[in-house]
Amino acid sequence: MSDAAHPEPDRVEGAPHPRDAARLIGQGAAEAAFLDAYGAGRLHHAWLLTGPLGVGKATLAWRIARFLLATPEDTGGGFFGEPAPAPASLDIPADHPVARRIHAGSEGRLFVLRRAWDEDRKRLKTVITVDEVRRMKTFLHMSSADGGRRAVIVDPADEMNVAAANALLKMLEEPPHGVTFLLVSHQPSRLLPTIRSRCRELRLATLAPDDLAEAMAVAGADAGNGPALAVLAAGSVGEAIRLANLDGLDTYAAIVALFSTLPRLDRPRALKLADMAAQRGAEEKLDLLLTLMDLFLARLARTGALGAAGPEAAPGEAALLARLAPGAEAGRRWAALHQSLGARARHGRAVNLDPAALILDMVLKIDEAARETVA
Repeated sequence: MSDAAHPEPDRVEGAPHPRDAARLIGQGAAEAAFLDAYGAGRLHHAWLLTGPLGVGKATLAWRIARFLLATPEDTGGGFFGEPAPAPASLDIPADHPVARRIHAGSEGRLFVLRRAWDEDRKRLKTVITVDEVRRMKTFLHMSSADGGRRAVIVDPADEMNVAAANALLKMLEEPPHGVTFLLVSHQPSRLLPTIRSRCRELRLATLAPDDLAEAMAVAGADAGNGPALAVLAAGSVGEAIRLANLDGLDTYAAIVALFSTLPRLDRPRALKLADMAAQRGAEEKLDLLLTLMDLFLARLARTGALGAAGPEAAPGEAALLARLAPGAEAGRRWAALHQSLGARARHGRAVNLDPAALILDMVLKIDEAARETVA
């Protein structure tokens, strides 16, 4: 469970931890699919919770775990010995002993597999290692005598290294009795096909704008300019909270303002934008800039292909997109640049390229493409 002395890799700053989320908004279909399987006696031993980052997959995993550990295995009690109707909701009262233990991080029948703390480097490990899977195996064997259900949450499964993935696969192939595995995955294509094949998938959808605003309110986050935030977050409450925490709306407006003069680049403004990523401790800002630059290029490509990118995410954006991407040919050009710059950005991060140089290079490539596109 959690260790208060170290940061939790599965927590979004500014939001409750998924184990403490009071509600799960906008994912009624996924909850209903699980309850249908439970009520029909088809409780699979492994569930793969997929969907974009920040739409509630971890929250659903914790809700399912809490439900399974708090609900007696024998649900009998109907007339003539027939089983009672299956529960209509995953809700468990906050004062239930299981709910209290999960909140306190002391539930002995639950194991959370996630990136561990590296005592030597004094930071979280970058991947889930096989050592953590071995700890889980020990937990399962030690708990087997207790009886009752047990649950394992893997969050996210995408972060397992090869050895960890292979070790987990062996458990999925021969699952311990009474154990339900809940694998959270943002990119299921990165998982071993054999892991995917041994899980039942629950696909979570992106949140509609109203659901996103409600989810942010429940999380205690300030939605600010709700419509624009919904556009940039693409239906992800986790991303919306990150954008709100890092002034993402203002940063995207700065990107739009910079490119509003294309094909005549405002170089002082470009240097100012690049400097935002070069400040000490600005790693989160660099990630934000790369995300928003990627989004801007994607919206350019979409405008060229479809004639519009959807609701405006910053003042003057719609007119700028229409001018830089007036048709399908321009859309294809921006789509190709979107793909190539995305690859360059990933490579630049991998080799620790100077952040300011990385951002400035992207800006210059966009300027070059604009001069070739706009007469």
